[in-house]
Amino acid sequence: MTPLRPPADPTTAALVRAAQASQRSRLTRRSILTGGLLGGAALAAAGCAPPPPPAGGATQVDLPTDVSAKEKTLAWSNWTAYLDYDEDTKKFPTLQAFMKKTGLEVDYQQDIEDNDTFYAKVGPQLRAEQSIERDLFTLTDWMANRVIRDQLCQPLSLMDLPHVVTNLRPALKEVSFDPGRRYSVTWQSGFAGIGYNKKKVGKELRSLDDLWAPELKGKVVVLSEFRDTLGLVMQSQGVDIEGDWGKEQFEASVAFIESKIADGHIRKVKGNSYLEDLTSGNAVAGITWSGDIFVLAADTGDESWTFAIPESGGTLWSDNLMIPSTSTHQASAHELIDYYYQPEVAAEVAAYVNYVCPVEGAQEAMEKIDPDLAQSDLIFPTESYIKDKKIQGFRALGSEEDIEYSDIWSSRVMSA
Repeated sequence: MTPLRPPADPTTAALVRAAQASQRSRLTRRSILTGGLLGGAALAAAGCAPPPPPAGGATQVDLPTDVSAKEKTLAWSNWTAYLDYDEDTKKFPTLQAFMKKTGLEVDYQQDIEDNDTFYAKVGPQLRAEQSIERDLFTLTDWMANRVIRDQLCQPLSLMDLPHVVTNLRPALKEVSFDPGRRYSVTWQSGFAGIGYNKKKVGKELRSLDDLWAPELKGKVVVLSEFRDTLGLVMQSQGVDIEGDWGKEQFEASVAFIESKIADGHIRKVKGNSYLEDLTSGNAVAGITWSGDIFVLAADTGDESWTFAIPESGGTLWSDNLMIPSTSTHQASAHELIDYYYQPEVAAEVAAYVNYVCPVEGAQEAMEKIDPDLAQSDLIFPTESYIKDKKIQGFRALGSEEDIEYSDIWSSRVMSA
């Protein structure tokens, strides 16, 4: 990789320095950030989106027999580019260390494209009490709520999660969709905003209106997760997405996206694979997730890749580790979850993925890996950062709203 020139924009300076350092160290390969200390309000917003499950929460009976003692295997479904990765060895360093330490063989699959697609695949099997050949999956808050409500996951044993009990950020210990964290723990949190290649676009994109400039027609991608794409659109339309809005506001944002698809401005509506369009150059901007843009910059050596929270606001979300109801390796799953709540391990993951870290002590551990990243607002955001940038969580949807709005999005946008 050719050494990068220091960027003129100080906001991306730390990330580019980390990208340069990645030529010498695998730990900070994906880093391009600056910032502060994780505030409680930041993660509280990420954790309060879904409505609570039915009274008493899900109940689980007749758990599958745990064969962890005799079968030293574990299967984990996750999103693409969501775990530290070494380009030279083509392996995941922290996962390799876990396997060496425990003797477990982990089948790690990056097969979650988006929540709905994954749930459509595994949900019917789980309801039929059939194995999905997975012992862990990583789902966003609102989908975690649905999985808990439908009793498709197993309860966690806090006795077997000592690092989680000690190190889970206080603001994440009580979330409305999983009171007491009986069924889930946070993997990472993050933001949705505008990702773009400043060199190819030719200017800074500060507002969502900038994304719809005529010269970007056919070169824009948006996320298939409607809470992020429509969340940003609704904010730009003056809607408080954490407030008391309804179907009229939702449909107005859907109609706007429909119009941008119809006139050819939006190239694709995609899940995790939207990165393919940005990498190939078929798209140069879009509504994206924060950490993904930083991996593009580091992986391609192109310092022009930039992430920005629009002036009208951005969204905040969390993804969660959960054990599916048919898993037969519960003890091993607990062992892996707890391993990633060690601050040194969490910091190593965060240095790569550049998402909001849920682990207490990880910021101090990050100081030893990359002091710049330890001050990143996109990994350790302050309460003032969340407030100043107008970052919000998409408000809770009731079960009927969830079904109705998902159907509207699917029929009018995803099938377009």
